Amino acid sequence: MIVPYDTRWPEMFEAQRVRVEDALGPRLVRPVEHMGSTAVPGLPAKSIIDMLAVVTDIDAKPDAVDAMKMRGWVSAPEPGDDAQHRASFCFPSVEHRTHHLHVVENRFAEWPRWLAFRDYLIDHPEVATSYADLKRQLADLHGHDPNDREAYRQG
Repeated sequence: MIVPYDTRWPEMFEAQRVRVEDALGPRLVRPVEHMGSTAVPGLPAKSIIDMLAVVTDIDAKPDAVDAMKMRGWVSAPEPGDDAQHRASFCFPSVEHRTHHLHVVENRFAEWPRWLAFRDYLIDHPEVATSYADLKRQLADLHGHDPNDREAYRQG
């Protein structure tokens, strides 16, 4: 379900950013980023804070899973994660997530595009408005199950 922009989203991100950076510590290549629609002021979105952590080596995943579990996060593998050297986590649970963390290796080519798309929407409010309309249409068509997001994403 797409909801109006919530002014608490940046502080909700910040509260978990600190915990994620503490958990992943020296594995991080850069600070954890708030990405996706909840990172764009004024943009309606699914009420899930998308976060990005870029790490040196995803092969340290077992240690990261333990560190994240200690901070209340759960591993939530998505199709393609292993093949693309990614990992996914949710907080506080997969079923009732308020946050979704995408952990990628620095060599994963897509992550800079994710941040560029966020920044483009911030800098171009007219495009963000059109994007919001598309998100609402896709949510109406595919948004009945918040844990089955593939058709929504493909749209």
